[in-house]
Amino acid sequence: MNIILLGPPGAGKGTQARRLVDERGMTQLSTGDMLRAARTSGTEMGARVAAIMDAGELVTDEIVIGLIEEQLAGEAGQGGGFIFDGFPRTLAQADALGDLLDRHGVGLDAAVEMRVDDRALVERIVARSTCGSCGEVYNDVTRPIPADGRCSNCGGTEFKRRADDTAEALTTRLMEYYKKTSPLIGYYHCKGSLRTVDGLGEIDAVAQAIAGVLEDKS
Repeated sequence: MNIILLGPPGAGKGTQARRLVDERGMTQLSTGDMLRAARTSGTEMGARVAAIMDAGELVTDEIVIGLIEEQLAGEAGQGGGFIFDGFPRTLAQADALGDLLDRHGVGLDAAVEMRVDDRALVERIVARSTCGSCGEVYNDVTRPIPADGRCSNCGGTEFKRRADDTAEALTTRLMEYYKKTSPLIGYYHCKGSLRTVDGLGEIDAVAQAIAGVLEDKS
């Protein structure tokens, strides 16, 4: 089962991707993780990535597609399938990804939109914190850090908030999403692969909704 997770920043794509990895043995293809891994890989591609990032420049779509292709040729095409998290972000990237999958004879089962209400999303994000050890997500209102100060997932005691988890910063990130990434909703709808879930539900409820999509497609 191969899917793309779509949704604005803070919708919970990373959280749901981790659950799919743990519960279904899927491979999460996060562009951020791939770029960080490439920098220290010692490969020719890794050297290109390191040089670009060290110069403070943006990594090109061509390089990102190259990294994804390396993953498809390796372990990502095996087991439970893969999850694209954070890519594609633009229509050009979506076209390039589609061409890549076609070349490898890999099908895309669904593009899952995690739909949210902007105002509710901002309220949720400004109250968000994560475990510094495992990345487990907490919220001051809906899921506070346990009273004993220990992460319920790993027992860690250090928690952090992102510097850009403010109403002002999130509004800017949302505007960027709507300008560049939200057109993908229509793109995948036209291809017949779009499925939509409520991204503002409880984590377990969202996970259950995504599981329903995967079961319908299996």
